[in-house]
This record gives sequence, C-alpha cells and structure tokens, in this order.
Amino acid sequence: MEEQVGEVWHNFITKKANRNFPQATVTLQDVNKEVGVIFRALGGNPAFRIDPAQPQKHPTRRSFLENIAGSGLKIALAWTDAESIRLPESIAVFEQKALNKQLYIWLACMCAQQSGNFNQLIHDNSILTFNILTALPGLIPVYESLIEEHIKHRPSPNTLPTREALHENSIQRALQLPLQHIKNSEPRSFLEAQLLLHTSNTSDGKFQPAHIPLWLYFAPQHHTNKANKQRSDDEIDENDNSDQEKKKVNTKKQRKKSERVEDPNGKNGLIAFRLESLFTWSEFANVDRTTDESKDDDIERVAEDLDIITVSKQAGTKGSMLKFDLDLPSADVDDIPLGTGILQPEWNYKKQQLQQDQCCVIPMLSREADKGELPLHLKPSARKVRAQFESLAPLRSWQRNQPQGDEIDVNAWVSYFCEKNQSQNSDINLYQSFKGIHRDLACLLLADLSLSTDSWINNECRVIDVIRDSLFLFSEALSSSLDKFALYGFSSKKRDHIRFNMIKNFDESYNARVKGRIQAIKPGYYTRMGAAIRQASDVLSEQKSAQRLLLILTDGKPNDLDHYEGRYGIEDTRAAVQEAKKNGLKPFCITIDEKAEDYLPYIYGSNDYLVIRKPEQLPRELTRLYCQLTQ
Repeated sequence: MEEQVGEVWHNFITKKANRNFPQATVTLQDVNKEVGVIFRALGGNPAFRIDPAQPQKHPTRRSFLENIAGSGLKIALAWTDAESIRLPESIAVFEQKALNKQLYIWLACMCAQQSGNFNQLIHDNSILTFNILTALPGLIPVYESLIEEHIKHRPSPNTLPTREALHENSIQRALQLPLQHIKNSEPRSFLEAQLLLHTSNTSDGKFQPAHIPLWLYFAPQHHTNKANKQRSDDEIDENDNSDQEKKKVNTKKQRKKSERVEDPNGKNGLIAFRLESLFTWSEFANVDRTTDESKDDDIERVAEDLDIITVSKQAGTKGSMLKFDLDLPSADVDDIPLGTGILQPEWNYKKQQLQQDQCCVIPMLSREADKGELPLHLKPSARKVRAQFESLAPLRSWQRNQPQGDEIDVNAWVSYFCEKNQSQNSDINLYQSFKGIHRDLACLLLADLSLSTDSWINNECRVIDVIRDSLFLFSEALSSSLDKFALYGFSSKKRDHIRFNMIKNFDESYNARVKGRIQAIKPGYYTRMGAAIRQASDVLSEQKSAQRLLLILTDGKPNDLDHYEGRYGIEDTRAAVQEAKKNGLKPFCITIDEKAEDYLPYIYGSNDYLVIRKPEQLPRELTRLYCQLTQ
C-alpha cells in the first residue's frame, strides 16, 4: 500500500511541477530530415552529425513544486562540438506544436551560423541572432513569435531577488534587442554597445538564469578539451531500428565526462572474514569476474544517469583474457564465394517494421569438395529408399479419351457413333496419347550447418554426421523419383556475413561432384535463420512448379553474436516463414531440438514442423516425411 501511495504521489507531483506541454511534444526524430537540410543549406559542415543532446545539470532557480518533486535538475541544452550538433531529443516548451517545431528549425540555423567557441552566453547569442536575422530576414516572423511566447513563460523580474531580477532583465532585453535593431536598421556596433550597457552588472558564470531554449550553450568541458574519436562501424550497429536499440545508440552518442583511477588490487583494506575461509594455493584462479561482454539494460540505464563515468586500467594483459568470438578463415583456405553477396531484409519486431538491406547473404561453394561416392554404411538403406521412391517416378502409359492426341482412339470412335443419336453430349474425345504423368513438384532442403552441429549425439557420431547421412539418403530418394530438388546449407557470423553453401542447385543432376560436396559439409558459425530462409525462398520461387516445398533441417533456435537472440531471432524467422507462405511456398521444419515445441508452433504453425526425438533416426524419418508431404 505504501508503494502504491508513493507512486501515485510521485506521478501527481511530477506532473504538477512540469513546466512543459507534453501534448505538444516534437521529437528530434520527427524533424531530423528538415533540420539536416536547413543546417547544411545554410553553410553547416556537411560532415557534422545531428545527435540528441544529453540532459545535464543546469543550476538555476527551481519552483517550489520542482523542489518537492526533485525535477528540473537536468535540462537538454543545444550546443555544438568539433564534429556534431547537439539538439534536445524532444522539445515541449511551447503550448503549440508548430512553435516547438519552429524552435528546432531556429536552433539548426544557429548551429549552421555559429563560428568558434562561445565566451559569453548573452553577448555571443545576441550577436549570432542579429547576424542570422540580417542575413535571413524571412526568419524575423519566426523569431518574433518564438521570443514573444517564451517571455510569457519566463519568471517575472518583480518576483525575484534584486540580483536575479537584474540578470533576468538582461536576458529578456538581450532576446529583444537583435529584433529591435533589425527593424530600426541600426548597425551591429549599436547592438554591441547596448549589450555592454545592459549586461555590465551581470556575470554569466556566477548565476545561471532560467533555461533559454532559443540559445546555444557552451559545450561540455570534456568535449572542448580534445576532439572526439571516430566511431567504429560496430558502434553504429543494426540496432538503430528498434526503440530500445535507439536508446542504446543514443547512449553511445551522448558522451560522458570520465575520470581514470587505478585498478584496486585488493592489497589494502580491512579483512572482514576469517583467513581459513580463503582459497588454498591450488584452488585459487586469477579470473576477473567483473568483466562481462553481455549486454545489460540496467547497465545502459545506469550509464545514462551518471554524470561522471569512472574507468580503471586492468592489470591483466590481453593474452590473459578469453576470447569467445569465432574468427573467419583466411580467403585462401575458406570456401569459394559466388559473388559479393545478396542483401536481404530483416524483421524488427520492436518497431514492427521490415528493415531493408540489413543482411548480406554470401553464396559459397566448398573448396575442399572432390568427386565422392555414397558411404558404405548407407548403401543398404539407399537401396531400400530408391526402391520405394521409384514407384513415384512417372511411367509412360496410354491416355485415352483425349480431345487431341497422337492417334485415334478406336474404342472412343465406336462409342461415339453408337451413342451420337441418343446423347446430347457435345464433348468429343476421340484421341489417345502415349505419355508419362509427371509430378509438378520442386523441393529445396535448407540444412543448418551452425557450430552446434559439431556436438556428439552418442559415442559414434555427431549431429553434422547425421545431417550428412540425411542429405545422402534424401538425394538418393529424390533422384529415383525424378523430382526436382536442391540442397543448401547455411551458417552466419553477424548480419554482414551469412554463409549460404550451395550443395546442389535445381539445374544440376545428382552426381559424384554433388556427393563430394555433401561429404565436405562441416560445422560453421551461428544460426541467422531468417535471412537464410528468405534467400532459399528466392531460389525456390524461381521454379515454376505447382507445388514448391521448402524443408528446413535444424538442431536449435535462431541465434547470432549480436542482438539476434531470443525473441528477436524467433520473430524474424517467423516473418520469413510468413513471407514464404505468401509467395506460394510450403515451409516445413524438421528439428532434433527437444525444446523445439516451445517455439516452433509460433514460427511455423501447429502442423508445419516435426520434432525427432532420436537424432540418429533423422535420415530415415526425412525420406518418410517427404513422401507424406508430397502425396
């Protein structure tokens, strides 16, 4: 009850203390394009970024309600640095949404025309305003409406102490002077004299007035000391697409003040436990448990709240750290890439948006594949499978009672002349043809070749061995039934390197070279399944068959090194499956993951997957399943 009452009180007093107008909020994302165009059109550096400004402490007089609510301590100020302009992430200082949008435009003009660092807040902003209004007189009505509305919401000098009232008068006078001098056609020297007169008894450093949203402020100290380092491509990741990812990207853009301290070595201080509880020499392991590469939302939130981030230099060397990432092999020993790559989209479930050109799928051909033969242990099973699937092959026979054909059907002619006076049937089928009935079917089997397939299922074979045997028997079966089929494998290492291994395409026959490629398959990297399914769907969609079956053979969940984990990967795979179904394909998943029933019904549907409990039965179950799906 106390927590509920406290939460209600906090929401109430915070809302009452808020000086802004949330219903008229305009975000930087809404006007980012307009701001960028105006900034660069007015002479702003085209290489500058437009980034959200981090709220920072702004010591000023707060209202009674703000003191109670603990709000108003930090304000997002507009400023520039050596390589970007920083504008508030959202603006709601005016009651009209149009004015808040115009304020963004005005700040973009200020940033474009600013040259050099500010030395005096009042003087420099007033001179900069005068220069802009002189060069761009079309902005005079905009500026006039902005200052008129802003002064209404500023504190009245009559309610302030003497020194603060003097400073507030100077602020309001400095806001109006540039406009007055422009209308009176007075030179800039008159304006500077007026500013000197009105600000001679005030100091910008000793007291900070209420926030002036129309002005630019000094850049934070840690930005003026040194130039920012160029961000790497990994920092600007694919996560600029969801709301949570945008927040993380903005956190990276919002630099913090930092300090460096020595790494505590634990040699000083009071020992608060008995010495006999310490590890023995043989039990001690010098492992740093404080470092963790996993992403944590709480860490991001805490980093946003901190004004100063303290870092320390680790005592250990790089050689003492464990590196779990997988490196790609060199080009001379890696598989042969078939082109530079194919761009595929990816579904962002947080934004409910299909992001175009997010993944790069690289078709590859095994470099180690030579001509091969069917393994000896599979030959007995292959004979049985071929005998079973030969019955599905098309057989040539006489097709009678046809409207046209190779020969006249004598029986049809006799029946026609005998019954023509008694029947009113207008269909005359008097021909016969000798031809085969073909199954109009194409099948693409997509095999998961991720690193997890290197695990052992028993003392004799690994998962990759079972997949290899399945591909052999599947090929033996479909080559006997004369069905069109293709074989591909996939694995991934982040979104820019998705390996799409070509084992057999639709135009190739099942021969010794294809057998060699099956024999050469090996575990790869991770399982970015959505992009692989989209690429396989594109290949299968080129076939003109009436029935097009997409079989996905896997051993686990979709996953990858980056954010493609958990729900993100599942949602993207589900979206890829739905796209394939809309294109007239029939996706079906076969897995050996015992926990697959927790997520596969959501991805494929309740009837479009099969969980095989005993992985060693996969080769036999795969061919049996194909018969059921294609009959």
